[in-house]
Amino acid sequence: MHTAQAEIDAVAEQERAARLAIGAAAHGADAAASQRQFLVFALGAEAYAAPIDAVREILEVPALTRVPLMPRFVRGVINLRGAVVPVLDLASRLELASTPIGRRTCVVVVEVEAGEDGDASAASSGARPQVLGVLVDTVHEVIDIAPTQIEPAPAVGARIDPQFIAGMAKVGGRFLVVLDLGRALAQRELARLIVGDDAR
Repeated sequence: MHTAQAEIDAVAEQERAARLAIGAAAHGADAAASQRQFLVFALGAEAYAAPIDAVREILEVPALTRVPLMPRFVRGVINLRGAVVPVLDLASRLELASTPIGRRTCVVVVEVEAGEDGDASAASSGARPQVLGVLVDTVHEVIDIAPTQIEPAPAVGARIDPQFIAGMAKVGGRFLVVLDLGRALAQRELARLIVGDDAR
C-alpha cells in the first residue's frame, strides 16, 4: 500500500514539475537565447522529445469517451474545460506498439498550427490551430537543447517514419529522437487516415 502510494506521489510530483517548467517557458524563463526547451517523454522503452512551445499542459489520463469507427490510434475524446479534445495514442500513430494505460501514463495536450505539414494554403487561410491530446507512457523532464546538439534525422534505421523526425539530439551522452509534431499530427494526414480506416 505504502509502495503504491509513494509511486502515485512520485508521478504527481513529476507532473507538477513538468507543468511548472512549461509555465516558466511560456513566460520567458531564463534559458539561453540560443537554446530551445523540449519536453522529454517515453513511448515504450524509448525516450523522445518535442518542443515545449507546442505543449499546453500535461494531464493524468482522464475518462476517455470512445468514438465509433475511428482508427486504433484515436483513443477517444476528453472534455477539457468545456472543449472536446481528441486523444491520440502517439506511439500507435507512429506505428509503434500501442500505449497501455498505467499509473505513469499521461496525456500531453499540444497545439499544432494549421499548415505545419507543409500545406501553405492551410496556414494562409486563417485556419485555427488544432488542440490534441497525445497519450505517452510517462513524462520525464524539460531540458534545454542547443541547435548545435541536434543532428539531421537518419535516412534509414529509424523505428519510425523519418518524415516525423525533426532531428536527433545528443544529450548527456545519449541520443533523443526529436519529433516533428506538425507532421505527425497534421490535420490533412489524420483526416486521410481516418477516412481510409472507415472505408475498410
